[in-house]
Amino acid sequence: MPKRLSLALMAGLFCSAVSAATLTDAQKQQLQELLPGTTLSDSTLDKMAEVFYTREMPVRSRLQAISKLVGFDQMPKGSSFKRVICIWDIAGRSGPVFNAAMEQRALAVEYGINLEMVPYTSETVMVEEFKAGRCDAALMSGLRARQFNLYSGSVDAIGAVPDSKHMQTLLQVLAHPKQAGHMVQGEYVVMGIYPAGAAHIFVNDRTISSLAKAAGRKVAVLDYDETQAEMVAAIGATPVSTDIVSAPNKFNNGQIDILPAPLVAYEVLELYKGMSPDGGIVDYPLTQLTMQLVGRLDKFPNEVAQLIREASFEAYPQVVDRIAQETRRVPDKWMITIPEKDKQEYEVMMQDARDALRERNYYSADMLTLQSKIRCKFNPARSECSR
Repeated sequence: MPKRLSLALMAGLFCSAVSAATLTDAQKQQLQELLPGTTLSDSTLDKMAEVFYTREMPVRSRLQAISKLVGFDQMPKGSSFKRVICIWDIAGRSGPVFNAAMEQRALAVEYGINLEMVPYTSETVMVEEFKAGRCDAALMSGLRARQFNLYSGSVDAIGAVPDSKHMQTLLQVLAHPKQAGHMVQGEYVVMGIYPAGAAHIFVNDRTISSLAKAAGRKVAVLDYDETQAEMVAAIGATPVSTDIVSAPNKFNNGQIDILPAPLVAYEVLELYKGMSPDGGIVDYPLTQLTMQLVGRLDKFPNEVAQLIREASFEAYPQVVDRIAQETRRVPDKWMITIPEKDKQEYEVMMQDARDALRERNYYSADMLTLQSKIRCKFNPARSECSR
């Protein structure tokens, strides 16, 4: 979890509204009780709003200004607020994602915030805990986030984001206040979207380099997503239901022949075991994956979540650099080059899949339209751009 994210979370704990005009008397009283020794006059709240909404200042600077304005940074450490943030990390408490989150907890304490970071090795279990209200926010894969917000959950749509440049543009758009309305669905709010790297096809046989050659092979599909199984069966392959934790082991043990996974998983999950000696990685990304921070709306109002989303995008360069470090660990010998005509075939197939899944409300039509506009911005010659 980047530093800016933890700082933004801190703001979310005391900015339940952003101006005196939007606060009820009960909300004002609640804020006053949470900030003993501080007088929150209407003028103070309006000054907070002015700082809160300016996009000329970096998020960190805005948070520091707000903190100083209300005297929040002078409060006893850990005395005022507590929020439970659940973190999905396959490696659990010793994993890189959870450790990064714990590093930021110390910063939160300096602002009088008690952030309880809870690690989960099972994303399924974490999501159920989140639904049950035992987490105030949860960091999960974009694939899982789709059940909480169809719009943001469609960022990971197959073939919709060709590369990291497209992803950067998309996340920049999504962090803008104009997109704030899309980030709330029911009782949940999307608080941050982070790149997680490109998903590729890992195979245990280099001859499986095209869709036609996947026929009859065993392909890993997520157990909570029936649509994936349907798509695999449609190309004549055999879907093998599994979860994110056990799928790598099944691939490494030869129980499945094909595993869609991000390149960053190569070393962490020891996928070279499943590829040895004759396998490889198809050098064509299926999509760009994300991790998404989803919060409960009653704990993080959308005005607050907006600041957190901006902080998340500010951290984009650092996140991408870390992903690049991991992907460089993949030796070139594993990459399977495919002909341009095969890539064009994949593009058409994925476009057809997106269209079909949009009709079934599996993907958000609004998100697919936005992604199409970005693809056409980078390459106006694409066939879809002449429609």
